[in-house]
Amino acid sequence: MSDAEPVFAEPWEAHAFALAVKLSEAGFFTWNEWSAALAEELAAVSRRGEPDDGSRYYHHWLAALEGLLATKSLVAPPSLVARQEEWAEAYRRTPHGSPVTLEPTPHPSPLSDPP
Repeated sequence: MSDAEPVFAEPWEAHAFALAVKLSEAGFFTWNEWSAALAEELAAVSRRGEPDDGSRYYHHWLAALEGLLATKSLVAPPSLVARQEEWAEAYRRTPHGSPVTLEPTPHPSPLSDPP
């Protein structure tokens, strides 16, 4: 990779990365817990026989983060599904080349205070 190439292929990858870092720094989970969750997700991908070309790494990163948040009861699965559907709808209605935005969510925050 040359110096001119970005570290992340898409902006959402950088956001997913930063979210994991910030949640760990805030005490919602340890970095060891995060590492174990990501390792388990990547192992599951391998067991399913999915290709390992690196192109879906941050999809797996996000899946691991979602799983860890649900395991630690930091987000209720229905809230996570609702937010995923909101993002999908926002993506579908956004003109090509424009940033995807969400309307403020009417439901309560899915995160609780750290233990």
